Amino acid sequence: MTTGSTPEEREQLPQDGVGHGQSAGTPAAGTLEGSAYSPLGDPGIRHWQASHISRPGFEERGNIFFAAIEMTRMPMVVTDPNQPDNPIAFVNRAFLDLTLYKEEEVLGRNCRFLQGEQTDPHTVDEIRRALGEERAVAVDILNYKADGSAFWNGLFVGPVFDKEGKLLYWFASQMDITRRRVSEQSYLQAQKMEAIGQLTAGLAHDFNNLLQVVAGNLEIAGANMDDRLLLEQAIERARLASEKAGKLTQQLLTFARKQRLEPKRINLNSLVVEFSEMLVRTLGDKVDLHLDLKPGLPSCTLDPTHMEMALLNVLINARDAMPDGGKVTVATSIMDDAEKLERHRLAPGRYVVICVIDEGEGMSPEVVARATEPFFTTKGPGTGLGLAMVHGFVQQSHGRLEIESSLLQGTTIRMIFPQAAKTGMEMMAERSNEESPKWTPEAILGRRTILVVDDSDEVRELAEHSLRGMGYRVLGASSGEAALELMDRYGSVDLLFTDIIMPGGMNGLRLAELVRERQPELPVLLATGYIDELPSQIGAATTLPLLVKPYRLNELAERVRQALKVDRRQHPAAGFQHEG
Repeated sequence: MTTGSTPEEREQLPQDGVGHGQSAGTPAAGTLEGSAYSPLGDPGIRHWQASHISRPGFEERGNIFFAAIEMTRMPMVVTDPNQPDNPIAFVNRAFLDLTLYKEEEVLGRNCRFLQGEQTDPHTVDEIRRALGEERAVAVDILNYKADGSAFWNGLFVGPVFDKEGKLLYWFASQMDITRRRVSEQSYLQAQKMEAIGQLTAGLAHDFNNLLQVVAGNLEIAGANMDDRLLLEQAIERARLASEKAGKLTQQLLTFARKQRLEPKRINLNSLVVEFSEMLVRTLGDKVDLHLDLKPGLPSCTLDPTHMEMALLNVLINARDAMPDGGKVTVATSIMDDAEKLERHRLAPGRYVVICVIDEGEGMSPEVVARATEPFFTTKGPGTGLGLAMVHGFVQQSHGRLEIESSLLQGTTIRMIFPQAAKTGMEMMAERSNEESPKWTPEAILGRRTILVVDDSDEVRELAEHSLRGMGYRVLGASSGEAALELMDRYGSVDLLFTDIIMPGGMNGLRLAELVRERQPELPVLLATGYIDELPSQIGAATTLPLLVKPYRLNELAERVRQALKVDRRQHPAAGFQHEG
């Protein structure tokens, strides 16, 4: 989302009087970058972000300007904020063509009737907040037509005032950008495939090394059963190698996924460190990667997969700009200084910055101006989608992408994101650094029963052994059918922990559905090593908590605790009893 200036800020800006006395306005002056799709192709300088009129009303419809509004293919709407619920007062014909509604079906209604099940409530809140502050606003929002079909709407809304500054109307122009959004996802998928191709050789080499470490240390462990110290060291080395192999697998699967992932609360320092091995592998031997990470960096809300892809694409560009090698720096910082925010045209607040600095060939001003255009590239081979994807991702994350470059002077690409709101746990941690009291599940859980279902005997037995060690009562089954038989034999359980992908006619989602028919409020925890294509017929079940394999046993313990809603702060001596 991008917003215009406040009424106070507009008083300091020059006014444009091209309306010959009947209207005037405040030029955008580059302050509104627009949504992911901009009809202008740039932020715009001369179009208005707010307007002032001398004669309100819609009675005068006989002039050339009204005819132009009715002839344009750009859907337009005017609403009246001085009426209850800010109803629609005027729509042009293009709006009716876009939405498939009739004029009498929309006049007098609030625009929210266009919203539906999948409309992002956060985007709606952003629009509502901008309207409350009498600011112009530009967003991408998922709306619905009269026939129920969804479309992505590139929406711009701006205020209209009278001479005294009283808000009279809201004007909105719209555009169906569904094709653009679908194309962006296709661009992203193409970039993922290109990245996977560059990583495959390095991954195969690393996997062979890791398998060698695991196999070799298992041999050492088997031959030294009587030497406890040597045995423990061999097992630890094998465990660390398997952990790295699992991480590589998850990164590869992440790139290969086709679904649109959701933003999560992440720390960019942690993401860069965890992703650094793959970045080094991608850059190759000639490029020296340096990390300059700001300690105590606050979190932000981003899609981690898209963030990794954006960082990878920027670094690939940096590598290609240094054919003879060189130094690339990935740095993070905090931006909250009012002067810097004004210089970067950012709203007041606190922002997290990640930038990539290279010593490469640099770009001319003409190339910088076109660098984020889809399919624009200065390389021989290449799709020209890298920076276009990065730009789209940053905008959709409510951030800003900046490129500074000059020929033979290197390039700095800066991604700026708003800081995420602090969680309750973070605020508690700031107030107190005291360690929470120790606890054991057996002492405060009252021997709750967990049904573990997995077709792999080794994986199931590992989970069973771990959960029993925490004090739980555990039932194990190798299939969904066997799990239902166990419930028939033993009665109700307190938690179902099941793998999703299992052979036979019943997967984990179907099992969860059948079990919940018996126990509607039963907590369910799912596990899987591959979530690219979950069965679509069990839509509601896909919102259940998910544990991705390979998981750490302490992660399993924490997710089970959360599913059973056990307060870890409760002291064992409190004598917590099982409700059932």
